[in-house]
Amino acid sequence: MDFGIKGKTVVVTGGATGIGRAIAQTFHDEGATVIINGRTQSKLDTACSEIGERAHGVVADLRSTDGAQTLFDFASGFGPVEFLVNNIGVFDVNDFFEVSDERWMEYFDHNIMTSVRISRLVLKDMLDRNSGSIVFISSEAAIRSIGNMTPYSTTKSAMLGLSRSLAELTRGTDVRVTSYMPGTTATESVMGYFQGLAEEQGKTVEQALDDFYRDVQPGNLPQKLIDPAMHGRGVVQLATNPAMNGICHRADGGTIRSIFG
Repeated sequence: MDFGIKGKTVVVTGGATGIGRAIAQTFHDEGATVIINGRTQSKLDTACSEIGERAHGVVADLRSTDGAQTLFDFASGFGPVEFLVNNIGVFDVNDFFEVSDERWMEYFDHNIMTSVRISRLVLKDMLDRNSGSIVFISSEAAIRSIGNMTPYSTTKSAMLGLSRSLAELTRGTDVRVTSYMPGTTATESVMGYFQGLAEEQGKTVEQALDDFYRDVQPGNLPQKLIDPAMHGRGVVQLATNPAMNGICHRADGGTIRSIFG
């Protein structure tokens, strides 16, 4: 299938690893020019060399307006940004009563404000051109609120509101804003978490995962971690479908027991 993205410029924030990397790879494989950002040039260079010849990385920290401008200017040098995937995010397991105000603000800065800063630049340009698509990578945790990941769940819920609010600004145009909710995925960080959990409990990773799906996510239908590449496919389809605007697409393996989304 031709998604109509050959030669177009795509920005995937935090696209050097994890789900972002898989999304960047899929866009590249479909013929797009892919721009990723991060804070370490060597990591960006390695990721770009593995993704392909049309992948380019720039050191740009979106926790500042200057960093967002750097990313926008760099990407615009390859052509107007037709697709923006807001993928940057942090997570950890924590005790709500022990999370400091400073840590809460770090969560909002990483998981919300990075998207706000780059979207403010990209969306304005898209509306001026009357063309473009933005996808926010949220999480099933936005709806399946998790008690030992309260800051993560809260900020991912806020991302859904941000996405829908920006979609309202596109009314009557050919610009679209959507969000995507992946479930628990076999990224480097998630696998690291389960490896640490297994060691702590004196179990194998496979046993730790079996316990996780039995006790924490019994509603998950595949009962296994999602391959990041599946999200690459899902996000490209969502980003390129003109019929999808202002919506949230779930890709959580059925963890959330709902026929909607």
